[in-house]
Amino acid sequence: MLDPILASVRRRLDDVVAAEGALRAAVAELPPARDFAAALSGPGLGLIAEFKRRSPSAGPIAEEAVVEDRVAVYEAGGASAVSVLTEPDHFGGSLDDLRAAVSASGLPVLRKDFVLHPAQIWEARAAGADAVLLIVAALSDGELERLAGTAAAAGLAALVEVHTEDEARRARDAGAALVGVNNRDLATFRVDLAAAERLRALLPVDAVTVAESGVSDPAGAARMAEAGYDAVLVGEALMRTGDPGDLLQRLRGVR
Repeated sequence: MLDPILASVRRRLDDVVAAEGALRAAVAELPPARDFAAALSGPGLGLIAEFKRRSPSAGPIAEEAVVEDRVAVYEAGGASAVSVLTEPDHFGGSLDDLRAAVSASGLPVLRKDFVLHPAQIWEARAAGADAVLLIVAALSDGELERLAGTAAAAGLAALVEVHTEDEARRARDAGAALVGVNNRDLATFRVDLAAAERLRALLPVDAVTVAESGVSDPAGAARMAEAGYDAVLVGEALMRTGDPGDLLQRLRGVR
């Protein structure tokens, strides 16, 4: 299920690559990015509140949602950071959603997309992102190293995402300082919180760790905290509920 998403990303890459020089120049004029990892490392369980309109697994979620309104509720509800899906073909996202989130909130913002080329990282920073997602399943070891280096050069945190034992070892060997375990199997899209529990011992000892996908209530969040995670990323549950602020407040009560 990952392959068609990556194929659509590659079809859009030429324009981004052509603009890389201009994007790097634009980034040089920006103030420093907000510290995404530090925002997740405070007391209690960190909460990354996600904005996404739809997904291949869930279909339409909240396609008419207004980014600025939702992100304002996330911040008021006590989120530590914000994640914004920017992939258009399968998730209905855009860089405009990212820019709107950055403008509407003082929280650090993650560009959640399928990054395959350094130009996408400069594009993310130029749009105001403070962090980018690097999916180990989509990258060779050399590509992961190259993209992590580009993120550092652009002043961005790199959330390195894994979902198998082998990927966890690859992230550790790459020296990842911020690691997310996706509880969603990227081959089948099935979700199982046991994935994060199983992989936690394989992650770098000093890394900031995030459990992604499948957390929809305080019980799930508590389970991830008990497994040793610094933060959880919550998306679909927040987008579907009629009161995301209340859900965030209840999740904040964990640990």
